[in-house]
Amino acid sequence: MANQHFKIYKPYGYLSQFINNGPKKGKKKLLGELHSFQENVMSIGRLDEKSEGLLLLTTDGKLSNYINSSKFEKEYYALVDGSITNEAIHKMSLGVEIGFNGQKYLTKPCSVKQLSFTPILPNRSKKIRDARHGPVTWISITLTEGKFRQVRKMTSAVGFPTLRLVRVRIHNIYLENLSIGEVVSMDHLDTLF
Repeated sequence: MANQHFKIYKPYGYLSQFINNGPKKGKKKLLGELHSFQENVMSIGRLDEKSEGLLLLTTDGKLSNYINSSKFEKEYYALVDGSITNEAIHKMSLGVEIGFNGQKYLTKPCSVKQLSFTPILPNRSKKIRDARHGPVTWISITLTEGKFRQVRKMTSAVGFPTLRLVRVRIHNIYLENLSIGEVVSMDHLDTLF
């Protein structure tokens, strides 16, 4: 049987997995609750529970390992608390110190820019603070690494905590106009990497 590949708009509040072996099993929402997938579908990489956006799924373990182990760009749109400064953007682009696995870690240089537009995204299931309660800024961050909660830690490290985080691109695959929870089959995902 041929491998199957998909892209999904992972909603806020869901884990990027199909089985939860954690201590709070019953309280977490899993991707399998959104659609019926065949048994051997796995996510390629992860988005944390509070993050949303583009997630790739596959039945091909080798492809999943290849994409995860290679340095493909991942682009995120982050809504941050406050009017971000050019200095903060510059610091993040050079690399900032964050905590990772109980150690200090200097992030690798990356592309960070303030967006000149407000992204058109579906409404999130949980309301977020918006500009009526003080200034907010949308930024784009493009990384080739992905430490646990890295983007959130980076924006906090420069004084602008993340209010909403949406992954919009992995390599040359875009979120495009997917609805929250929508799944699209990608027959030739393996040819795109």
